[in-house]
Amino acid sequence: MNEWNGETYHGRPVTKASSFDWKVSTYIFILGIAGSAQIIAGVANRDSGLARQARWLALSGSILGPLILIRHLKTPSRWYNMLRIARPTSPMSMGSWLLAAFGGLSALSVVGDLFGRRWPFARRVADTAQGPAAMAGAGMSVYTASLLSSTSTPLWAAAPTPLAAQFGSAAMAGAASALALLQRRDGQDDVARRLERLAMLAGGVEAVSAQAAKAQWARAGIEPAKKPAAMIEGGGTIAGFLLPFAAQALGRAIGGRAATLMPEAASIAMLLGSATMRHGVLLAGNESAKRPQDVFRTTQR
Repeated sequence: MNEWNGETYHGRPVTKASSFDWKVSTYIFILGIAGSAQIIAGVANRDSGLARQARWLALSGSILGPLILIRHLKTPSRWYNMLRIARPTSPMSMGSWLLAAFGGLSALSVVGDLFGRRWPFARRVADTAQGPAAMAGAGMSVYTASLLSSTSTPLWAAAPTPLAAQFGSAAMAGAASALALLQRRDGQDDVARRLERLAMLAGGVEAVSAQAAKAQWARAGIEPAKKPAAMIEGGGTIAGFLLPFAAQALGRAIGGRAATLMPEAASIAMLLGSATMRHGVLLAGNESAKRPQDVFRTTQR
């Protein structure tokens, strides 16, 4: 293969940018939180308020997320037609099956909450479904990163492992933050604080993963455009870790009402940052697809 020396065909794009927009980034955000919420439900006490809220959050996301995705596809049959085949080499095909399984298992996992007191069999069904639901949730937290990385879009394809770690940790941070807000509303401050620590740990992993992705992009000669780069950095590292860390520390230092308000602000910042980061990654990928230099650089690796 001849070495590429910077030539392009009159600067015209080699690949076509995806049609992914805010609806797809919102879908990724919601399903990531739903998936990680199901993981939390799997390790929480079965009858605790946290487990119930996590199961319902997972089910809600498994319903809302596909509705937004179908809105993007415009033709509903495009989604369920994917279930006519199972192609292990296709992240799209496997993702469709994973989404269907996650939705079904999430529905079964809340059966015990609805009917468990009246019918013991319903509780057994829910308990049986919880383990597989949590495993499917782990897949939902990261599969969208695999889907993006398997495309010919240079920025997404250049850093598959850091991107998966970034999406997965952001999903856990978002789920823990959302559940912490719900637990504080219910007066369960001790549980909320544990969830906030989990969110901070996941936010730290996200920040490290973001830097790893940035380093791999640099090695591949790909630089995100300014706006999406600011969204990735601002959403993932600043709003996803630094601001929440500062808010938590400030709340502990001041005490009183601030000890509650500042952690809540930190949780909200993490949720907003997680959504912003994902949208920034989508925008940055589409911008890189329009630059023929990025495409040629990745093909030389």
